[in-house]
Amino acid sequence: MFPPVEEQLRVLVRGTAQIETLDELRQRLEHSYATGQPLRVKYGIDPTGFDVHLGHTVPLRKLRQFQQLGHQAVLIIGTATAAVGDPSGRDVSRQGLSPEQIQKNAASYLQQIGKIIDVQRAEVRANHEWFDRFRFADFLRLLGQTTVQRLMERDDFSKRLQAGTPIYLHECLYPLLQGWDSVEVRADVELGGTEQLYNLMVGRDLQRAAGQQPQVCITMPILRGTDGVKKMGKSVGNYIGVHESPQEMFGKTMRIPDELMAEWFTLLTDRGQDDIATILAGKPNEAKKTLAADIVRFFHGDAAAQTCLEEWRRQFEEKGDPEQMPEVTLPAEWLQPAGIPVVDLLVSAGLAASKSEARRKIEEGAVNYGPDRLKVTDVKATLLPQDGLILRLGRKRARLRLPSSPNA
Repeated sequence: MFPPVEEQLRVLVRGTAQIETLDELRQRLEHSYATGQPLRVKYGIDPTGFDVHLGHTVPLRKLRQFQQLGHQAVLIIGTATAAVGDPSGRDVSRQGLSPEQIQKNAASYLQQIGKIIDVQRAEVRANHEWFDRFRFADFLRLLGQTTVQRLMERDDFSKRLQAGTPIYLHECLYPLLQGWDSVEVRADVELGGTEQLYNLMVGRDLQRAAGQQPQVCITMPILRGTDGVKKMGKSVGNYIGVHESPQEMFGKTMRIPDELMAEWFTLLTDRGQDDIATILAGKPNEAKKTLAADIVRFFHGDAAAQTCLEEWRRQFEEKGDPEQMPEVTLPAEWLQPAGIPVVDLLVSAGLAASKSEARRKIEEGAVNYGPDRLKVTDVKATLLPQDGLILRLGRKRARLRLPSSPNA
């Protein structure tokens, strides 16, 4: 039923930041191999927004690997914990969400997570199932499982304490809530980012107190976003959503800093380290195209990845135009014999945000049109457009469409 233990370890250890502990993981795998009993591998995610991004997929890809090796994925949707807000890695209090927001986000999250793991084979649990049953006495017993001193060992709390930044009591409850999830589902392994290690270790303590064998904690590195500096996140705007189109995924990946590629290859693909080293030893642009195609292929398939590669080459290497681009239908009243000011066309087509920007780009020589790429150099220039004419500003393009009739 399962591959040999050492073969499983080679897959599971790759790309991890820390395993508490590796010996325990090996023992769990050996027992699983001998008994035919799959490990219960937990990953929890709070539905704090509509978009699942590539940063979320790092531990989800590890969960997928456990699934592919024959183990049981246990996905916890934090419908209760999202109302508290995870303080991990944050220097300010995190705003909790309303029940209505949580339910709406949870449905979207599950659909997107289905692009990474096999949700049909996973055990999906919403943690309000058990927390809605908690009484005051239950919370008192849970709070009695840790101390203020232990909580202050957290790096994020200690920094906030030193800085005089408020630490609210409900935030102190969060690690215990996440840890109790592990007791409820009897997790053998829990996955999370490096900032989650404290919460995962609390789960071990609570399981031990409940008479369960403590879970193995596996943390994954935090994925840096497209800016190459900050953690990928929706609030920063440096993310790629798993719902995005193949062209968006490919284009955003092509714009990441070169030094980010090794990290992304390791955390976002299944390529081996020798293969990655060979790719990175070549030309950076070719390596980045391989990375971008790998990411698109995972979410959209081979055909989409190949189309993106061909369009990129045509647009940026052969100086051609992509097949897909925004189209703008011009108002009939604009079609005058004297033509339309190019400045107005650029703004109407969404290529420039304002007329002043359009004039500046024309003066910089960044504007051209048509199959011969005729350059516009006069800010007062006019153009008599034909249906399907392509107008370009730098890398931006728009196809101009004429109305169907003079009265359209």
